[in-house]
Amino acid sequence: MSGQLLLVDDEPALRQAVQLYLTDSGFEVSVASNAREGWDLLQQSQPDLVITDIMMPQVDGHQFLKQMREDPRFKTLPVVFLTARGMTSDRIQGYQSGCDAYISKPFDPDELVAIVQNLLKRQAANKAAEDSEVPDIADMARQIAEIRAMLTQRGTLPLTTGGMMKTLAPIQIEFTPREQSVLDLVAEGLMNKEIARRLNTSVRNVEKYVSRLFTKTGTNSRTELVRYALEHGLVN
Repeated sequence: MSGQLLLVDDEPALRQAVQLYLTDSGFEVSVASNAREGWDLLQQSQPDLVITDIMMPQVDGHQFLKQMREDPRFKTLPVVFLTARGMTSDRIQGYQSGCDAYISKPFDPDELVAIVQNLLKRQAANKAAEDSEVPDIADMARQIAEIRAMLTQRGTLPLTTGGMMKTLAPIQIEFTPREQSVLDLVAEGLMNKEIARRLNTSVRNVEKYVSRLFTKTGTNSRTELVRYALEHGLVN
């Protein structure tokens, strides 16, 4: 099973060895030497799973995990602690902090791979269950049509008159061209799989763009996102 991983460890030799083993096992691995660098990479790549040391300078693993769990984008992201701190009390603290697995150094690389594969399978199963509960395209389109009708009646929906766009609540948000394309298609009522087909990309990439749209607009659901976009003239 493949996946994108982020490895955070301040020991260069161990970091290189673990990265090599995981890469040979079929994973794509980004590496960081400390939690701050790891956080920056997390924003850029949004990996499927994070492996992090606990004892690191400046920001330790527990603080790094806390930062992830406080961000809605990474609240359920699988996290593995890979650390020399192997006392029972340390393991308990790790699980109480919200890690999904705790591996003490020295460790068997095959065990690490097995744990990573298991967590990714569980994450995929959870995602499939969530997708099965998402409204179908017809239902989402109906909801969006109702939002458009309501906003038009209120006079807050952007209207095109003589080629000029006007809105009662203009706002400026910087979207990348791909983010704007995803937003336009979400506003049409399309779900991630259909958007991925339209844009010739992966569902995972669409999920990343939708997550970024939530962050930039301060919304938490597709319905909220569409309402916000329509009210502020972000889509036609």
